[in-house]
Amino acid sequence: MSDVFQTITGMLPSILMIWAPILIAATGGMFCERSGVTNIALEGLMGIGAMAAATAHTLLEVKTGMSIPLALLVATGSGCLFSLIHAFASITLRADQVVSGTGINLLSTGVTVFLCQIIFRQERTEPFKLGMMPGIGGIYPTAWIALIILVVVWYVLYKRPWGLRLRACGEHPQAVASAGIDVMKVRYIAVLVSGALAGLAGGCLVLTQTIQYTTTTINGRGFIALAAVSFGRWLPLGILGASLLFGASSALAVYIVNIESLKFLPPEFFNLLPYLITLLTLVIFSGKDYAPRSVGVPFDKGKS
Repeated sequence: MSDVFQTITGMLPSILMIWAPILIAATGGMFCERSGVTNIALEGLMGIGAMAAATAHTLLEVKTGMSIPLALLVATGSGCLFSLIHAFASITLRADQVVSGTGINLLSTGVTVFLCQIIFRQERTEPFKLGMMPGIGGIYPTAWIALIILVVVWYVLYKRPWGLRLRACGEHPQAVASAGIDVMKVRYIAVLVSGALAGLAGGCLVLTQTIQYTTTTINGRGFIALAAVSFGRWLPLGILGASLLFGASSALAVYIVNIESLKFLPPEFFNLLPYLITLLTLVIFSGKDYAPRSVGVPFDKGKS
């Protein structure tokens, strides 16, 4: 039992490191879907942010001591700009939001590889010498960034009039429009904020967990963040717990191989844990009606 306890306590910094990007992306996904727009493009937007952050940090790390905050800023802006595609397709053109998000996930892979080929002459960024340094107790600043973002989003959604309007757009958009509120504008803002947070999540991930961006850097974490939104019932406290569960399962997949009593199991079994837990939670909650009523439904001004 002692090796189990030591493994669990030693996992905490890794859990928070893995948990932070998932929570940031899930917060953006919740914010977007609360407005009525499904955003399954979190995976692709995180990839865009990760590539942008890795590129900015690689090019600036020797020239300035501000490369990490600048890289995170570039990642946030890149995710926001790229999410404009999803906003235009799903809100202005009223396209199928799932198809639009899937297209962005596919497009992001090609775009990042293409830009890496142009900038670095290879299908990945150059490895950077130094990423984000952990703080007290080996905990990365990204954990605090994630918590601050969650608190700010909670405050906007539940303590500000604009947050009430955003939530109403996801429930009864026609009623909101009849009150003189621009539903399309609210949804545009929600999608752009979601894209910005997903880009920031990708930047946090690449600067703490790897030394360069590759096409496998995100490795499904955007979809895990999307699952956290559903598992967390589209509530800030819910996605906090769901993200922590998925972060812990991902860290467990790495650390559990050090437990002597479990070494008889193949390592591949532990690598499946995060995705297995994600699938199980989706199955358990698939029949529950917690989602906003109008999520995924294009808004039509002329429809009563």
